[in-house]
Amino acid sequence: MIRFEYPWLLLLLLVLPALLAWRARRPRTRPAAVLWSTLAGLPGGGLRGWLVQFARVLPWAALALAILAAARPQQGIQQSEVDSRGVDIVLAIDISRSMSAGDMGGGTRLDVARATARDFARGRPHDRLGVVGFAGTAFTQCPLTLDHETLVSLIEGLNFGLAEDGTAIGMGLATAVQRLKESRTPSKVAVLLTDGENNRGAIDPLTSADLARALGVKVYTILVGRPSVETVTVDDPVRGRIQAQMNVGVDERPLIEIARRTGGRFFRAGDASTLGGVYSEIDRLERAPIRSLVYREYRDLGLMVLGAAAAVLALLSLSLSTWAFRAP
Repeated sequence: MIRFEYPWLLLLLLVLPALLAWRARRPRTRPAAVLWSTLAGLPGGGLRGWLVQFARVLPWAALALAILAAARPQQGIQQSEVDSRGVDIVLAIDISRSMSAGDMGGGTRLDVARATARDFARGRPHDRLGVVGFAGTAFTQCPLTLDHETLVSLIEGLNFGLAEDGTAIGMGLATAVQRLKESRTPSKVAVLLTDGENNRGAIDPLTSADLARALGVKVYTILVGRPSVETVTVDDPVRGRIQAQMNVGVDERPLIEIARRTGGRFFRAGDASTLGGVYSEIDRLERAPIRSLVYREYRDLGLMVLGAAAAVLALLSLSLSTWAFRAP
């Protein structure tokens, strides 16, 4: 990075073309030192002609370099340091078999969950993130880290069969909270994503929510997937027993209660774009102040440029005392 301490002095460079024009139009009033009866014998072109033109440019080049030196060019090194209070976030993602349903667009529910989690992680370079997977049991896929490239690759590794089937929401949340237990950051967040109801595990979801609240962990809960349609038989007072189509959804009340107890929010995502919007909303809500400190160090190049100007003047002086502008 190059800068000038006195950049306004560079305006003097604009004067050089005017001086050149004035010098070219100025009448030559000095009498000739030597009178020649004819100029036919003098070499006017070729290499010598080019050298003479080069010598004429040297004083102007020296003057331009002197102006540059007066402006004090400086070469600098700029370094930035980010001072952030940060947010520690653990993503708890359901990998039960029901997440293989393809009702959200863009692949299975798990495919969409992985893709949006990757985008979320890449958008928070200054925060520590971790990943927990859960089905019938829960496990830590990635502890809290700032190495988001490794985190993204481990998110890709989340798949069916890594845990026995089932939906242990309480275990998944408890594992995420455990990952945040030792965190010293002011903001600790767990994002719990599932498509079902708790049916496995030794810890009840609301018990895990109370644990999260006690440790100062805010929980955002996300229910993904569309309600399924089932055919049921009902008794109609007029038509008797008939079959009807009903939307059978997941009981979302436990997820709502988890979010309420911990100060988070509950979201419902029925497709990929909605889930992306949910993560964007969480990203907006959980932002910590970031202060960037910039350090600059500069090395003055003015003496080097002035030395170049002196070298050009020395070359001009040598040329004038030897071959330039002299008759053969």
